[in-house]
Amino acid sequence: MEAQRKIFGTDGVRGVANVYPMTVEMAMGIGQGVANVLRHHTSRHKIIIGKDTRLSGYMLENALVAGICSMGVDALLVGPLPTPAIAFLTRNMRADAGIVISASHNPYQDNGIKIFGKNGFKLADAMEAMVEEYVFNLEQATGAAPRPTAEAVGKAKRIDDALGRYIVFLKNCFPADYTLDGLTIAVDCANGASYKVAPAVLSELGADLKLVGVEPDGTNINAGVGSLHPERLQQMVKEGKADMGLAFDGDGDRLIMVDEEGELIDGDQIMAISADAMIARGALKQATVVATVMSNLGLELCLRDRGIRMLRTKVGDRYVVEAMVRGGYNLGGEQSGHLIFLDHNTTGDGILSALQVLGVMVLTGKPLAELKRIMTKMPQVLINLKVGGRPPLSEVPGMVKAMRQQEERLGERGRILVRYSGTEPLLRIMVEAEDTALMHEAAQALKETALKELGQG
Repeated sequence: MEAQRKIFGTDGVRGVANVYPMTVEMAMGIGQGVANVLRHHTSRHKIIIGKDTRLSGYMLENALVAGICSMGVDALLVGPLPTPAIAFLTRNMRADAGIVISASHNPYQDNGIKIFGKNGFKLADAMEAMVEEYVFNLEQATGAAPRPTAEAVGKAKRIDDALGRYIVFLKNCFPADYTLDGLTIAVDCANGASYKVAPAVLSELGADLKLVGVEPDGTNINAGVGSLHPERLQQMVKEGKADMGLAFDGDGDRLIMVDEEGELIDGDQIMAISADAMIARGALKQATVVATVMSNLGLELCLRDRGIRMLRTKVGDRYVVEAMVRGGYNLGGEQSGHLIFLDHNTTGDGILSALQVLGVMVLTGKPLAELKRIMTKMPQVLINLKVGGRPPLSEVPGMVKAMRQQEERLGERGRILVRYSGTEPLLRIMVEAEDTALMHEAAQALKETALKELGQG
């Protein structure tokens, strides 16, 4: 089914706003498709719509509302809120689905549509396929499912307390009877969806804040700010203007931290800190953390030393969540800063992730730079190689032999990952090892073998 998809990818629909497939007509069709599919699977008929701060959000929001209401389903509008807030509110308000209008960390010209089911997880693949089928067979679909008229047409209304509900939820994820008093935090909201809620939560918990990226104008989301551009936060901490920093992305589902020394702390380090705290209090289910193939070997070794298993998935937070649900695990994430604390929320949540680490700080009395020392990052080299072909690597005997040989040389203190890029005509060769000389030798050997076996692109 995935191979036949026309507009839906692994994270919904995304593209340049007002250019196919991110057009008003497509958004209205998606709204109709979601409403039509869901009203045949449930007795309740309401869909929550949230968005980030992009200029095109107004245009797409109204198109979605028109499509949803035309199918006799109510649309509940919550305005600019982080993606994880929509996942939470969909469950909290017993809605049939939640729709997020956002292109995450992309520039403002782009936009996207992501759909959550009533359980707060990404809409099931089978139902997503039904939505797409409806969109591309609109006349036939509407003939089979006549649109309602008169009082049966759906209503649209704004939910004024959505922000407050999410703030209360987040504060309840922080250790009871503790505060952030005495801590000055630099907070970068990327001029995106978290620009109101993050400062509200952190200040109500007692922190003094230095704010960056909290003045969205529709065109400045992710523009030199946010988790992809944490340099300003690092400088503020180094200059003594803050004790630490938090950087979110445009839709608020990603977190990068800055410790008191001005050094970056990525998703791998956050998982290490969190897993160590959770295993100590018996809260880490099945003593397992789910990460992707891109997570640093240092994380795996850190967890292993603490009796924690690390399960790797393909790149993409959807694959992490799927593995967590399937295996009954409660902590997972990506190096990029998507962290999933499944006991609290069903998707990556930047503010929630920050509160989990801040909670460890207040409970242990340890600063961030000390907490992160439990994990030592392994040196890493990455080679992007243009090759002549893309046969499955498992069917190239020379590559299989070379990878096996280099893995044996590196042993348990090294790791190799060779894969084709999903978006570019490249072979990616990644090697991690304690011994940097051996690391570079292994990478060079794999490069030479790849050129010999696959040809120069």
